[in-house]
Amino acid sequence: MGELLDALNAADAGGAAPDEPKSTVNQAAEAFQSASRRVGEAVDAARQPDMPLDVLARLVRQAPLPSLAIAFVLGVIVARR
Repeated sequence: MGELLDALNAADAGGAAPDEPKSTVNQAAEAFQSASRRVGEAVDAARQPDMPLDVLARLVRQAPLPSLAIAFVLGVIVARR
């Protein structure tokens, strides 16, 4: 009974049971979470004042229709390649 409780506590803590190797699905999920966290941190850094995403967001707010037209033309160019 104690071993089962230890395994359940380890699973609740986010880790696998001590005797079991991590499955491929768990490894893929951890890799995805790690990549997602790094991308999120990069986006947060780029949204700081006077950084590229902040400048782009301000331009889109000031001129939404021209920004939409530019995005559409760029999408057509990329899709045709």
